[in-house]
Amino acid sequence: MDQVNLSAWQDRHEMQTGVISAAQAAQIHATLGAAGTSAPAGGEIMPPLWHWFAFAPAVANDRLARDGHPKLGDFLPPVPLERRMWASGALTFHAPLKVGESFEKHSVISRVEEKEGRTGRMVFVTVEHRIDAGGVTAIQERQDIVYLDIPDRFRPPEKLPMPDAPVLHRQACATEPLLFRFSAITFNAHRIHYDLPYARDIEHYPGLVVHGPLQACWLIDAARAHRGVAPLAFRFRGVHPMLLIPGETGEIDIMATDPGEGALSLYSGQAGHQCMQATASWEENT
Repeated sequence: MDQVNLSAWQDRHEMQTGVISAAQAAQIHATLGAAGTSAPAGGEIMPPLWHWFAFAPAVANDRLARDGHPKLGDFLPPVPLERRMWASGALTFHAPLKVGESFEKHSVISRVEEKEGRTGRMVFVTVEHRIDAGGVTAIQERQDIVYLDIPDRFRPPEKLPMPDAPVLHRQACATEPLLFRFSAITFNAHRIHYDLPYARDIEHYPGLVVHGPLQACWLIDAARAHRGVAPLAFRFRGVHPMLLIPGETGEIDIMATDPGEGALSLYSGQAGHQCMQATASWEENT
């Protein structure tokens, strides 16, 4: 692997302008919103993480790779490993964003690093984002992407148990229409989320993969509902693929424990084991 060439992508910058229209807000709410509630209207505050839906990758079909992602080599480096995952992220919220309000995303690749892991070669790419609206910084975000070879069979990581005594326990249900709709509102053509033959036969997952960002949305929404106010900071990382396997229930557990210090430890999981871990904080500098 040409590490020198990949390192040339470090410090690369990109700027995009985005907005969530009232029509988009209705679609997002139809996908993620609680039953019996209404979508935020123009001028109203959006739930946290909804800025993710404002920067759809408008890439032509002939610029998509085999997995459905945009081909690499423009902003993101041309890593010669086919499995791409959003491994973790961290956000700090400084000001709310509103439906119909234009905002800018300033992005920079802050790290490109190759490692050798249990399953072989890995490349980690860290992207730092700053979301500005109305002349002020609304969100600071770090996104950690990992690239790996596609394995010859499914090799899941060790399963970690869900909490025994959560202070919060919600349930959700992963379905094919939900995964399709979440892919649609993010304009994400990654085939592991909707194309079962591809997910099973090419990437060797036993079923469709539930989006990491979808799990993050579930977790931050549960934290906001539990405390009655959106957190000031949110961190998350995937620890096991969440799968929608034919013939098995799509029941998902959302749990939280309270470690104190103005924070909640959050977990998404299925069949008693964790899939994503997160921390929501309501204290400055937590």
